[in-house]
Parts: sequence; structure tokens; C-alpha cells
Amino acid sequence: MLRETQYSLKSGQIHALEYGNAEISDISIIFLHGWLDNAASFLTILSELASSSPSIHLCAIDLPGHGHSEHKIGDHFYPFHDYIDDVYQVLANLSPNKRVLVGHSLGALIASCYSAAFPEQVAGLVQIEGNGPLAESPLNSVKRLRDGVISRQRIRRKPLRAMTSIQDAIERRAKVNNIQPELIAPIVKRGLEQREERWYWRHDTYLQSDSLYRMSVDSAEQFRQQITCPQLVILGEEGFAHLQQSEPHTQSHAAIEVIAGGHHCHLQQSSRVCDLILGLVNKI
Repeated sequence: MLRETQYSLKSGQIHALEYGNAEISDISIIFLHGWLDNAASFLTILSELASSSPSIHLCAIDLPGHGHSEHKIGDHFYPFHDYIDDVYQVLANLSPNKRVLVGHSLGALIASCYSAAFPEQVAGLVQIEGNGPLAESPLNSVKRLRDGVISRQRIRRKPLRAMTSIQDAIERRAKVNNIQPELIAPIVKRGLEQREERWYWRHDTYLQSDSLYRMSVDSAEQFRQQITCPQLVILGEEGFAHLQQSEPHTQSHAAIEVIAGGHHCHLQQSSRVCDLILGLVNKI
């Protein structure tokens, strides 16, 4: 049965959606969602996996500042590397089992870096619309720092945007993500809160600032090379083009599966993604 759970981090409470029992399962699959999404991104996959493999423990978390999880206090802008620390704290309290990390987009970046830094904790890795950490030329470093700081000032001044209804929010997200409204609806509903007669996004607006730093191509490749567990990269045919155009050496340690759909292909092809996840789990 699906249940809502919470875990304590130093920065606040993390919410999660779970099936199964970590204490009696041999394997825990932990799901990490994409930027401005939440744990509901995996609701269909959780349900299908729980039905087909009820002995596996499944846990999809709301990253800090997303979904029902608490925002980080103070003037905190969610630098990427902090997510690694967040996941470490969650896993320390979640399960002693063999762990498989499944990440979508931002979640895939987090999961790949975590798998490289803590290989002893990760038995398998699935990246959906992701293939290692984001990287760029050092020539962009100064401009990125400048633009990132300026974006923080803009975010601090930005007023909250209200929506007239849940359906209004669903239609906006469906248009932005180029996906059917009914597929994105669970993410939207979990990501909203009502104040009087208007609806607002739950996520922390500070999440929308630009990053101040992005690692070099060589540094990113080091992370990819040091992932030692079985791993799989799932890409949407109409997803982010740069992922399918990666240099061959960045794909040498991961099996690549290209499936129908866009950047949220796991919502559009949930049964196919479930089969691919179970295929990797069976190798462990």
C-alpha cells in the first residue's frame, strides 16, 4: 500500500512516497525527481513495480524545496552539490538494503554523482533523461558566476504567481513540458497549495535561480568513469537533444535505451521504463 513518509535532515523534513518494507526487503529502489517536479513524478511506476514485484521496497522522495518537503531556511539557493549531502542523510535513515538509484533529469544528475562518490552504497543506477553531471567549458565560468548572482537578485524581487484553479496549473505545465495534461497532473497536484481562492506552487522560488558554477567536461567525465555499479541510461526520442549527441566515451560504461516520448518519457512509457528498471535489478 502506498504511504506518505517523512525523514529528518539537518535542514528540515523530507517527504516521500513509499511501497513495501525496507526492513524485510533485499532491495530498495530510491527515486529522485527532476527540477521543479516532485515524488509524484514516479507514482505510476511505483504502482506498477509494487504490483509486479511486491517484495521490493520503493521510495520516491521530494527533494528539499520541492513537493511537500520543507524549504531550506534563510537565503538558501540550493546549489547542486548540496543535494548529494541531502541524499546521504536520507539514505542513512532509509534502508540498509542493496540500493538502486533511479533519477530523472536533475535527479539523474544527483544519482550519478552520488553513485560515483559513494559506490559502496549503490548497487545499481538508472538515469532517465540524464547521463552524468552537467558540464561546460571553463571559458564560461566567469559569465556563469555573474549571471547567477544577478539571477538571485531577480528571484528575490519576483512576486509569487497565483493561478485560478488546479486545471489552470495543469494546462500551463502540460504546455511547458509538451506532454498530455493527464500525465503531468499528479506532479502538478502535489506541487500546489491553496490560499483563499487562489493556487500557488509549493516549491521554493529560490530553486529558479541560475547556478553559480558548473563543472568542467573533464571533471564530469571523472564522475562517469568512477561509477562502478550496473547502470542504465534511458532517453526519450524527443527528449533533450544534447543527451543523444554525447561523445561516445561518455557512454562507454552505461547501457543506453532510447524509448518513445520526450523529456518526461517515464510518464509516457511507464510500463517500458518499469521493465527496464526490473531488468537492471535482476542483474544485481
